Amino acid sequence: MGVLNVTPDSFHADSRINGIEAALKQASKMQGEGAEWIDIGGESTRPGADPVSIDEEKIRVIPIIEAVRRVYPEIGISVDTRRPEVARLALEAGANLINDVSGLRDPEMVELVLSTGAGVCIMHMQGVPKSMQDRPQYTEARTDVANELLHRAHALIESGHPSERICLDPGIGFGKRLEDNLALLSDADWIRGPHQLPVLWGVSRKSMFRDLLNRTETSERLAGTLGVAAHAQKVGVDILRVHDVAEHVDLGRTLAELEARR
Repeated sequence: MGVLNVTPDSFHADSRINGIEAALKQASKMQGEGAEWIDIGGESTRPGADPVSIDEEKIRVIPIIEAVRRVYPEIGISVDTRRPEVARLALEAGANLINDVSGLRDPEMVELVLSTGAGVCIMHMQGVPKSMQDRPQYTEARTDVANELLHRAHALIESGHPSERICLDPGIGFGKRLEDNLALLSDADWIRGPHQLPVLWGVSRKSMFRDLLNRTETSERLAGTLGVAAHAQKVGVDILRVHDVAEHVDLGRTLAELEARR
């Protein structure tokens, strides 16, 4: 899943896109490199970020989704939003998946998912982006995160939503300390639950690599990101949300070829 940020303030500056033409160029590049999904977002949710208005978010993302769907009809489109109104318009514009970083806290988002049958990624976030990294605390990170995500997923399933149209994201860096992030990334099976739900990891160039490797600039964090990607392939993660599609595809293919020859 390639990241397409239609924002002026996303944490990794090289991922910021402005305008339909630039968005289509980036979507073409990522698809050509092997992305099966494009994740389009119009609100930065980096630590400390201020929210944008619903109107501004709609202006940023809906024309981009329409354009990407028109030009690339076969690509999967994910809309990265916390707002039910934005998600509804995104689905109407051609999105296939709602990537809700707030973890379906809004009952209106739950109703939208159920009424449309849309694919949904439920992500864990402790608090809100503005203050989530102030003092995150967990009794036990994996247990706490799994309990919250599986509770929301099972509520959807019990209401008739197909389990195969749900994936779970532990929310690396969203109200997490380094030790929490590392625990959540140890493997993937702890989060799947009895329905064996698909798992998405979004770790690309995040601040955990500042804390782990002393890499202050996001431009210095590709190697650490690829290290996690190699581990993700080993433990069976289903979707990787990344800024650098070609590098991840090359890594994955190389590891697969080596494994096939063991």
